[in-house]
Amino acid sequence: MYLHMAIAALIFGQIGWPQIVLIVAIALLLFGGRKIPELMRGLGQGIREFKKGMNEDKTQSGESNTPSKN
Repeated sequence: MYLHMAIAALIFGQIGWPQIVLIVAIALLLFGGRKIPELMRGLGQGIREFKKGMNEDKTQSGESNTPSKN
């Protein structure tokens, strides 16, 4: 019953401390304490690569749109 309420709160955007504790507890049960740092490290690397790609895309599109002074 409580898991159903937590999922509903996530869907409707109302997340609080009880839901966060429940999510962390489920993650610990599923992955164990040793795997979670590896998962977070991989997530951080993925976010960094995504941001890097977005910045490269902006610089490439900015360079191609500026007229040359010839």
